[in-house]
Amino acid sequence: MSRDACELARRLAREAEAVCRHYLSHGKRAGRYWVVGDVHNTPGRSLFVRLHESPKGPAGKWTDAATGAHGDLLDIIRESLALRDFREVAEEARRFLKLPRSEEQSLPRPVRPVVPAGSQEAARRLFAISGPIEGTLVETYLQRRGIARIHHGGSLRFHPRCYYRPDEHLPTETWPAMIGSVTDLEGRITGVHRTWLDPHGFDRVRLGKAPIDTPRRAMGDLLGNAVRFGVVDDVLAAGEGIETMLSLRYVLPTLPMTAALSANHLSAMLLPSGLRRLYIARDADAAGDAVQAILTQRAEAAGIEAIALSPRLGDFNEDLHIFGLEALRAALLLQLVPEDVVRFLHSSMATAE
Repeated sequence: MSRDACELARRLAREAEAVCRHYLSHGKRAGRYWVVGDVHNTPGRSLFVRLHESPKGPAGKWTDAATGAHGDLLDIIRESLALRDFREVAEEARRFLKLPRSEEQSLPRPVRPVVPAGSQEAARRLFAISGPIEGTLVETYLQRRGIARIHHGGSLRFHPRCYYRPDEHLPTETWPAMIGSVTDLEGRITGVHRTWLDPHGFDRVRLGKAPIDTPRRAMGDLLGNAVRFGVVDDVLAAGEGIETMLSLRYVLPTLPMTAALSANHLSAMLLPSGLRRLYIARDADAAGDAVQAILTQRAEAAGIEAIALSPRLGDFNEDLHIFGLEALRAALLLQLVPEDVVRFLHSSMATAE
């Protein structure tokens, strides 16, 4: 490790808990450690960051019990933000520590290769430069849609000035946006979904989305992939919209879910191996009927039990927003398989209490 890297690592170690709260915001303090799922800020308890120097080692060192990986806080910054080289990591560390930029960092940066607009690489870059949603307009937007607790598992981020171009003949605009990572079955980012938001308020017509023609757009490789909430085991709930699935996650925070972003993409979604039951969170329209039929046929052909979850109104976010949490919980109680009621619904109620 270079002298500059060693010095930055030492300075970060003196602020270990603040570093963890910022870059590993989905974790929490447990005694002398910060505990989180992994270096990508996934909720969980596999990764341990030492917050204070002890006979076991210096502050800032971490170990992932699930993978055996280990490192220091510079590694945390690099991995949590998906940075590619040490220059970017050092610049971010200095920004966090409020240090002046080094002489080397003050030199002109090499031009990064241009990537095609709408490509997977462009999607990965956008997600990497976006930040946590906590305390941002994304959190406000979702809460005003009735989702008081946002169990997104690191799949959502916030960009304060995300580019929006109405069409090729008009200039590019910037709006704050909710950024959702679209991933494949291996967890690799293949695209992103952008929801541009209105920074000036929430109304009943746009429901907090920006006053533009197409406030939702996706880019990258979408077919077969989805925005994923939670790690799939043997049961999965799948639907179209991010808000729809987050509404269900509010009631069932431990049930893994995916948002395929459209009816066509939901019907073509790749099904994980080992899946034995698929809940199809259908929208109440003709497209929802068609998706349910197609996905049910595909699931049953793969030996997977398919069960439809049907909203009272147009979708589950509308149900949550209009009828409230308890009404949505009661409706799901009647639609889930009994063992899943105990596993996901009752367990989440006990945790909330």
